[in-house]
Amino acid sequence: MAPDTASIAGYAIFRKEDYDSPAAAALIPQGTPHPLDQLSIVEIPVAAALLRDYASPRSLRFNCITLREPRKEEYSAFKQGNGPRPDRRAFSIVIDRESGKIAEAVINLTTSKVEEWTDLKDLMPILTLEDLDIVERIAREDPRVIEACKDIGITDMSMVYFDAWAIGFEERWGLERRLQQGLAYYRTSELDNQYAHPLDFVVIVDTEREEILSVDIRYVNGERTAVPLTEHNYLPQFIGDKYNRERLKPIDIVQPRGVSFQMKGNELSWAGYRMHIGFNYREGIVISDVCTHDIYQDRERTLFNRISVVEMVVPYGCPDKPHHRKHAFDVGEYGTGFMTNSLKLGCDCKGSIHYLDGVMAVGSGEAAVVKNAICIHEEDNGLLYKHTDYRDGTVSSARDRKLVISQIITAANYEYGFYHTFTLDGTYNLEVKLTGMLNTYPLHPSEQAAPYGTEVAPRINAQNHQHIFSLRIDPEIDGRNNTVVQSDAVPSDYPVGSPENFYGNAFYSKKTPLRTALDGAAQYCYETNRTWDIINPSSMNPSTQKPVGFKIINTSCPPLLSKPGSVVYKRAAFARKPLWVVPYKDYELFPAGDYVCQSTGEEHPGNETVLDWSQRDESIENTDIVCYIQFGLVHFPRTEDFPIMPAEPVSVMLRASNFFEKNPGLWVPPSSVCADTMCRDAFST
Repeated sequence: MAPDTASIAGYAIFRKEDYDSPAAAALIPQGTPHPLDQLSIVEIPVAAALLRDYASPRSLRFNCITLREPRKEEYSAFKQGNGPRPDRRAFSIVIDRESGKIAEAVINLTTSKVEEWTDLKDLMPILTLEDLDIVERIAREDPRVIEACKDIGITDMSMVYFDAWAIGFEERWGLERRLQQGLAYYRTSELDNQYAHPLDFVVIVDTEREEILSVDIRYVNGERTAVPLTEHNYLPQFIGDKYNRERLKPIDIVQPRGVSFQMKGNELSWAGYRMHIGFNYREGIVISDVCTHDIYQDRERTLFNRISVVEMVVPYGCPDKPHHRKHAFDVGEYGTGFMTNSLKLGCDCKGSIHYLDGVMAVGSGEAAVVKNAICIHEEDNGLLYKHTDYRDGTVSSARDRKLVISQIITAANYEYGFYHTFTLDGTYNLEVKLTGMLNTYPLHPSEQAAPYGTEVAPRINAQNHQHIFSLRIDPEIDGRNNTVVQSDAVPSDYPVGSPENFYGNAFYSKKTPLRTALDGAAQYCYETNRTWDIINPSSMNPSTQKPVGFKIINTSCPPLLSKPGSVVYKRAAFARKPLWVVPYKDYELFPAGDYVCQSTGEEHPGNETVLDWSQRDESIENTDIVCYIQFGLVHFPRTEDFPIMPAEPVSVMLRASNFFEKNPGLWVPPSSVCADTMCRDAFST
């Protein structure tokens, strides 16, 4: 399994003999790293060597080696100058090559010691890209797979492709084996779109033994389903003359005086904001230490301790086998860091761009780098404010701007773009853009796609599914001790004609503090336009004389549609609620559990989820809390989504709510007094 090439799936692998190369020199940090910086290409192999020595004579394969962030108290003391710099630590999950047993470890890189080693039982680690690569390689050579293809007229196995997926929970093998499933497709040529030619079987693979356990063929009325052979392609070489290059004129984004943000290592400052940008194999982008300069109080104020996307689930809605196993947890089962694309200027990012690389470990314990994993840039964001006074003709308007920190991942057929944005009005927004390919399956002549799917092309079924994302917010609204207050827009309780509501037009915001973690398992209510305010009870707005806060605005929060008692309902308990609020605890991060692969979900020993944290029912009032915000969409596929999907956005927002004394963007010069030398009439005469 150790790589013997220079790259895996776009990763550039760095070995010790490469450290003197110019490419490696640019990746080795100069000086002492920030405590939240990702592990460097030097630190990862050091951690691997320490683990090998500790575990000797066992031979290890490394599932992950990543930064072990310092405990909050330790890091806070260091930031405030009240404590020493935290030791650099790594966290690793390892697999014994001989026995297949799994362990996790914590390595102190400062002292060169393995501080913790824990053997795991009935827990399965994330599937790496090296793991996923096994499926296609061994399936093409398996006699049962060759026979299954031959039965439907396919003899060239080099044209058969398999998308490797986690398997959910499979009763036939339980937790005895580390499993994957491979969804089968065919190509008529090397660059053909395989999702136009889905096959009617799935392979089950033992990852560690590299063994095909089963070929699950779906018979319909005792018959196989023929492969659809009509081509539906989207690459330029297939589109050819159908491109219309004259219809759209170029748009160039120009910043003649440069960008408005500054980078010091991984620390970013922009328009009064400051933050640290991290990256790891599982969460991808991690934004920490977010604070802002308040122009009215002339001081720096804290906003968020840590922001990241910690889970997502994509449950499919077709009840037939083998589709019941399709419910991918793309963060917990594969890792958004592992699946991150290397971004390209002008295509994935446009304008004046600053890139950050992603550094991870491969199975050999060597460091691998995704170049340009993170894109940082500014965009015009339309109006910040405007008012026209008709009395004297005075017009004042200012342009908003947003800072965008983004990554794009490829999860088998789907692409997800994650865009963390900050704007001048005191708003943080996470937008996810969904594109890529529909997951497809062949239709038998006796079948209809409806009601659980759409026939997006003749004999090609794209099944209904959901995308539910979990955004973890560790708030620090003017300090660590915060409370969440539920806000519902409701009409006055007083009847029409009463002294209190004579004309019947009164309504107000009903405030309900969430006091314990069971209260914090909150539902959305469309009828009351429900929002939630994260407030600091000890910090008062001088005008309202009420606590300052940030408002969670989440209107894209569909309910989990899988029935109670189903495998998906048990495994994706986090998706049952749009909001969970629980007390902060170091290293409680992942709402579906630390070990999602093959987890049964509820009551899986050694794999606590947000449901367990909530059921402790601890106080979440005026204390250090964490918010898990679930948002997403229900996807009923359309013919317009085929052969490749137009990007569909979904987002969630946190916005200053009585946090500032006035509009925080009044320092931005109004456009009416700025000379815009780039502005021209669309049609000049």
